[in-house]
Amino acid sequence: MDMKRYRGHLAAPNPIDHRNDSVSRVAERKSGFITMKIMGILCACLMILSVLITFSAIYRETSSGGVSGFAEARSVEMKAKEGNVVRESAEAGDFKMQAEKVPGSEDVSSRKIDSPKHFGGLLAAGFDEASCLSRYQSFLYRKALPHKPSSYLLYRLRKYEALHKRCGPYTTSYNKTLEQLKSSHTNDPLECNYIVWISFSGLGNRILTLASAFLYALLTNRVLLVDRGTDMTDLFCEPFPETSWLLPMDFPLHQFDSFDQKSPYCYGNMLKNNAINNSTGSLPPFLYLHLVHDYGDYDKLFFCDQDQTLLRKVPWLIMKTDNYFVPSLFLVPSFAKQLSHLFPEKETVFHHLGRYLFHPSNPVWGLITRYYHAYLEKADERVGLQIRIFDIGTGPFQHVLDQILACTLKEKLLPEVNVKESIIRPSANKRSKAVLMTSLSAGYFEKIRNMYWEHQTVNGEVIAVYQPSHEEHQQTQKKMHNLKAWAEMYLLSLTDVLVTSSWSTFGYVAQGLGGLKPWILYKPENRTAPYPPCRRAMSMEPCFHAPPFYDCKAKKGIDTGALVPHVKHCEDMSWGLKLVNHDEL
Repeated sequence: MDMKRYRGHLAAPNPIDHRNDSVSRVAERKSGFITMKIMGILCACLMILSVLITFSAIYRETSSGGVSGFAEARSVEMKAKEGNVVRESAEAGDFKMQAEKVPGSEDVSSRKIDSPKHFGGLLAAGFDEASCLSRYQSFLYRKALPHKPSSYLLYRLRKYEALHKRCGPYTTSYNKTLEQLKSSHTNDPLECNYIVWISFSGLGNRILTLASAFLYALLTNRVLLVDRGTDMTDLFCEPFPETSWLLPMDFPLHQFDSFDQKSPYCYGNMLKNNAINNSTGSLPPFLYLHLVHDYGDYDKLFFCDQDQTLLRKVPWLIMKTDNYFVPSLFLVPSFAKQLSHLFPEKETVFHHLGRYLFHPSNPVWGLITRYYHAYLEKADERVGLQIRIFDIGTGPFQHVLDQILACTLKEKLLPEVNVKESIIRPSANKRSKAVLMTSLSAGYFEKIRNMYWEHQTVNGEVIAVYQPSHEEHQQTQKKMHNLKAWAEMYLLSLTDVLVTSSWSTFGYVAQGLGGLKPWILYKPENRTAPYPPCRRAMSMEPCFHAPPFYDCKAKKGIDTGALVPHVKHCEDMSWGLKLVNHDEL
């Protein structure tokens, strides 16, 4: 039926109705146009809002050191190839990052952690503050320093945290890899590989070697697990969120103290006996790396690229060392480029890794803060004096005291005293210095304290001298001894200027954590004070005391302190190696 004719039959239009109908249709068309216009405006607003939200998210990720924020006026191109994450791009100074996908790591950069208490993003958020007070309070005791962690280091730390959470103790991946460890040989490649650090030697050595092992874990995408020893749980907080770095008590390998160069699974020993090489079909489930100061030539092949290729195939590596071996990692070609992106400032390796890893436990933090507030807080300047004597004998030795005073007075770290005039004259100079001394002996502290007690300083400065403890001899296995030692290292790192002793890892830890270039007291010979008594350190990095002197490609001896400008021989040990910023030399 024709609907128009049907409607016309029902109601014949009149002029008024027609006009009203026309007006109605016009109004309807206008109303529809206005509605469409409003809808268009709303759509445009929603699109603009979406763009703003997207840019806001990108900005937040950039400010938090996330993946999108990695480009620091540069871009990095990355490829994952045999465990190496970074490859240098063709254009000098530019690199782009194409990070491999890490399951479970999608949100590792989603939270803003660039507040002062997180040291510019170095520390992850999400910890229970009460469980580790030092993690969130340490920034209150440290001055702001110019050494900022690189965006790539922040990215790799967040990525490592995700890896450790996925592969840490008692996870599905850990349990699966553990089954392979219990077998007689390796099977198919597994998701997670591990390096176990053996607690060995004195506390200073342990801190430095643990930082070295962690850097190696970063470079090779391994999970670091820490042997508890006698006191590791008493000294340090857990550094990684929502997981533990401690090796489980039921770990099937035990009796680490018996591991040495002659152990059946010692890598150097197996190389020496031609029991393993890159063409070996079936590899053992674990290898022991003997990197102690007495290691042999075959053990030192650990620092060769072709050996790293082999080690990459073994899921479990067990490491014992008393050396800060980081400088030699910079000489391994497959590591060098990634290290340059992690640490553009070469001398900041231990500075950043130490602040990231080593947070004093609450009992140790109590020792530190109580002492600081009682003796050091109100001084205008804090001077650290770390005295370590390797000579046999009780001391104090006069030649050591002479050397300490010669150094501190010559470098104007401490003022001279007026020994000729006994009358105390008022001075307008009320500036105060607190001198924090650490030594196994109390003798040097008593001599220097009495000097400033009995005589007025020539410039009117007020000098107060303190020493927290004097244990007389090193007691490595004693819990309270190590708690005090850790507290004193940390207190030294809070000073403004620092004097340390040659060869002392105790001093290395303090200077690295504090970001300090100390004056190093030369090691005395024949019980005679050396001249000059001290010199300023080239960098705040520790010294590698027993480095290899070997060219892996040429298979001959070489001076490894002359290969690259950022690895030099140490000030306090002529054969040692340390990292420096060569552009500052």
